[in-house]
Amino acid sequence: MLTQTVAGRVYDYSHAVGGRYLPQPVGLAIGAGDVVYILSRPSDAISGVAWNKTAVAGKVNICTIGTVSGDEEFVREFSQYGDDEGELIWPAGIALDAQQNVYVTDEWLNRISIFDKDGNFLRLWGVGGEGDGEFNQPSGIAIDGEDNLYIADSLNHRIQKFTKDGKFLGKWGSLGSGEGELNSPWGITIDDDGYVYVADHKNHRVQKFTSAGEFVAAFGSFGTGRGQLYRPSDVAVDPDGDVYVCDWANDRVQAFGPDGTFITSFIGDAQQLAKWHQMTVDANIDVIKARRRVYSLEPEWRFAKPTAVEFDPEKGRLLVADTQRGRLQIYNKLNDYLEAQFNL
Repeated sequence: MLTQTVAGRVYDYSHAVGGRYLPQPVGLAIGAGDVVYILSRPSDAISGVAWNKTAVAGKVNICTIGTVSGDEEFVREFSQYGDDEGELIWPAGIALDAQQNVYVTDEWLNRISIFDKDGNFLRLWGVGGEGDGEFNQPSGIAIDGEDNLYIADSLNHRIQKFTKDGKFLGKWGSLGSGEGELNSPWGITIDDDGYVYVADHKNHRVQKFTSAGEFVAAFGSFGTGRGQLYRPSDVAVDPDGDVYVCDWANDRVQAFGPDGTFITSFIGDAQQLAKWHQMTVDANIDVIKARRRVYSLEPEWRFAKPTAVEFDPEKGRLLVADTQRGRLQIYNKLNDYLEAQFNL
């Protein structure tokens, strides 16, 4: 369904952006204007095939993404595979501070790498371990209005809070399934009121906390039904307080109201190929023929393991990293939608 009207909200599918510049996007950060930072981690980075520094693993791509299909432009990429300063092996999360500096978590290297808005390396910090300020596969990252960092320390089953220079400020969480406990937390975000939302990956839920780590609420439960989750990987909140969850293993994004009430699901609606994907298809006559022989192209429209989600408040749109399809799918949230009356 390209336009959904549900629970007093209207979501209108816009377009897809993807292809050669977006191999397996796993993280998103909204920059100034039309700029979007897209963190890619292709499968060769995970399998270890990316053994040299010319490989495509572990990169950040800067793109501008307009409001209609075809407006997108590739700006530049930065970083590369490796463990030297400014390099990445298994990047997982990305966020921007007030100066538009870019922070990237690395699950393999147990550290945070910081770049300026143009991709120039600035500094890094972080070491592996279980102590305060140490990491065991850091994944999601979010930055609050005071430029404090909240990092999902995934295999330590906790959230840690830092200054942007890496000074440890606090932590909460431990392995378990009770209120405030976590099991491999992944994505994380902060709403306009300072509440912290965590995609509690192996507990199949999202938990909401105060900025000090006090438990507020949880929503979602294990399953495939409406409002249920299976290994959620990321979470975003819009200015109205609606919550969007990457329901990773269910190949969808689920929307909840501020009180955790289920609103709707997004399953992917990319009926038209993204610009860069279309260029690739047009360049290969065998691919064109193969696509015309299939019974239906509908499976191609749908999400395949979406990993990251962000809401762009300036443009009122939801961006989903459709990871296995190598693209973003974009939905507009319309506040002034009117349906024309048809007299039959």
